[in-house]
Amino acid sequence: MSQATYNKMWTDAQKDLDIQLQREREEFLQPEKDRVKVFKMLAASYVKYMQIFRNLETAHDQLVHRQKRTVIRQVLDGVIGRILEMKKEMVELENSEFHYIDNILEDLKLLPEDIEIPIPRYFIKEKLEVLQQREKILDQILLNAGLQTQKPVKAMTFEEAIKVIQVAERARQGRCRAAFMKQIYLEEKRERQTKLQVQMGPSPDDAATCIQKVWRGYIQRKKTEKMREEETIFLGMSLPPHLKATSILQMRAGQGDALQGEVQERHEEAFIKDKLRETEGLDIKETLQDQIGQCFIECRHIIGKFPDYPTEEAGGSMAILSQKTPEQVAAELAAKKEMALQKKAQKGKKEKEEGKEKMKGKKPQKAGKKEEEEGWKMAPSNFLSIMEEGNSQYKAVWQNRDEGWDFLQDHDPELIKEEKREEVEEEIRVQVDELMQQKLENLKLAVDGEKSDKQKKGRKSEKKKKTTMRKKIPEMEEDLTPDRTIDSLYRELVEEGLLIKAKTVNLSDYVGEYSYLGTTLRQVDIEPMPSLADVRQLIALYGILPLGSQTVHEKAPLVKALLLAGPAGVGKKMLVHAICTETGANLFNLSPSNIAGKYPGKNGLQMMLHMVLKVAKQLQPSVVWIGDTDKIFSKAVPKAEGEMNPKRLEKILPKFLKALKAQDRVLLVGTTNRPFDANLKPFCKVYQKIILIPRPDYASRFVLWKHIILQNGGAITSLLNISCLAKVSDGFTQGHIVQAVQTVLSELRLLQMTRKPLRTIEFMTSLGRLDPVYKEEEETFKAWYAKTPLGRARIRALADSEKAGKGKTNKRKGKN
Repeated sequence: MSQATYNKMWTDAQKDLDIQLQREREEFLQPEKDRVKVFKMLAASYVKYMQIFRNLETAHDQLVHRQKRTVIRQVLDGVIGRILEMKKEMVELENSEFHYIDNILEDLKLLPEDIEIPIPRYFIKEKLEVLQQREKILDQILLNAGLQTQKPVKAMTFEEAIKVIQVAERARQGRCRAAFMKQIYLEEKRERQTKLQVQMGPSPDDAATCIQKVWRGYIQRKKTEKMREEETIFLGMSLPPHLKATSILQMRAGQGDALQGEVQERHEEAFIKDKLRETEGLDIKETLQDQIGQCFIECRHIIGKFPDYPTEEAGGSMAILSQKTPEQVAAELAAKKEMALQKKAQKGKKEKEEGKEKMKGKKPQKAGKKEEEEGWKMAPSNFLSIMEEGNSQYKAVWQNRDEGWDFLQDHDPELIKEEKREEVEEEIRVQVDELMQQKLENLKLAVDGEKSDKQKKGRKSEKKKKTTMRKKIPEMEEDLTPDRTIDSLYRELVEEGLLIKAKTVNLSDYVGEYSYLGTTLRQVDIEPMPSLADVRQLIALYGILPLGSQTVHEKAPLVKALLLAGPAGVGKKMLVHAICTETGANLFNLSPSNIAGKYPGKNGLQMMLHMVLKVAKQLQPSVVWIGDTDKIFSKAVPKAEGEMNPKRLEKILPKFLKALKAQDRVLLVGTTNRPFDANLKPFCKVYQKIILIPRPDYASRFVLWKHIILQNGGAITSLLNISCLAKVSDGFTQGHIVQAVQTVLSELRLLQMTRKPLRTIEFMTSLGRLDPVYKEEEETFKAWYAKTPLGRARIRALADSEKAGKGKTNKRKGKN
């Protein structure tokens, strides 16, 4: 598609976003008591934002114009963050991570695939060189340490080499002999046929008919090809023959121009900045000095003394050159001090009142009643301002812009000049601040006879701050390795096996179908098991999108830890690797079996987690994976695992999470197939979000069988009944299906595929040797999830709705 198509896609997305922002201003500001209506409003907005997200992501990835991509990127981050905020509100309303919005999809005439979360491609593209370089370094360290996953090539002995050559030669002779025998057989067959034809005698009419058939078929094929070519030329799908020769060259030239445009813009930016500094630098410097000097004189005339020069943290000369009089500035400072004192007094009163109410046990009831009376109201958003700013910038600059002259679509020099002028002013301002600060001190000394003691006071205050800060820093934030570089820590973690190489797996490889019975089951008060498509969506929302964007991670609802619970073989490890692949994150393995015997003792454990945290923050995004995480919080450690000491992370893991701030793109992911063996309270305190992954349902199994057979080189024919396989494999996980397919589709079986197509019975025999996940185990997972905080909240909400329903029916009966 051309750049005009993606420009139109961007325009349509901005129009939809404008409508959606207007709708949010009208609907979400007013409180609403009907929770069903609220959820429908949220779900409809969620779907609309998802469509906007898909269009913006495609336009951002395909457009060449870098300044357009910058504007789209700002709005795109805002939309991603707003989707995460909507998801949080929907979870709090329904007390469930899984939502079923079939009725809204029907109203909007959309398919479940239309609300599938796309993974922004800029997560990887923008740091592709860094990731490739890091992968090379990791491979080299693994190779030097002897920990590479690939099998090393063994050096052959002389006798082994002779045997290999003999086997290959015998195989070659066998193939030649088989081809020779086949040729002899075909020649003998041809001779027998010719003898029969000579004896019977050919018919002239039959020969003429045969020739006519061949000739008419040939002529008709040529005519059809010509008609198709003329049709495609008429529709504009292909070029005329005289232009086809140059089309490939033109395409290559276009690609070269696009790449050249990016390089040109980089040079153009530096060139424009240098030119602005040369032409306007002196004028900017003089005007700034005049303005600051005038401010000094005005302050001296009004206040009676020269003002103190603001520090760099306060904004430097920017604070002086604000469009306010010195009296207004003084009044503002006094008002701020009064507000701070009032806030402190109010906080003290609130804390006292809360303490009294907690002692009496009356506060939570009052708050709950107030919320019920007022109704639901949308929480304040951190991303609406970002989206509105990007939307206004689009309207001001790009909406009515004539781009008929811009054939290359690379950059706009005037816009670059405006951006670079601010940077040049800021650079010159720093130099002017140094000069004017010295000038102010000289003026004070000459006119008022004052001496500046700021440096001495500043040094004392800095020392005091440093000493107080050291006392307040918690254990996990102390730098235990101040003399070591990140490269040396990275190398050590790789050699110890704590930093591992993630497998290249995309989230789209986690195949699963949408649950079409979810809404129906919930209407009958039955909680459905989540589908694999729901799991895939949650991984994208809680794992991939926040890790991929710094802006989203800092302002979106913070998720520090994620738990993937489900039977063995449902793809928990695969999802962990998919998060790393889609975001380019480092993968740290802190599973109990992996850290056993490494960094012993309390100090060793603290040093290990400190190194992991330091490298993870420095080389973010990062994923810290703990496999079999239930063993850390287990009720009783088995004797066989006593030496491994799996509970050594139990007490220090909450401190590890506390050390993670909003700006740190580090995610803790735990996987377990026996969560019911762990103590529930500490387990749920560490893992903020819990995703229950079930065995696949019929629809997912149908898609899985088809996908995995084709992926492993198989061919699906009428003899292979996929529906039967999906029905028979009820209870088996994705891992079982993959294992069964790989067992059947060996190299020999793939060679026989053309003359011996695949049959259903082959896979059924292989599947029969595996143990399925029984219903009792699935019920155990359901019962455990019902004990988690979100599960308990869901049960309470269902019980309250049932009571409310019974109350309404009793009232109706009383009236009758």
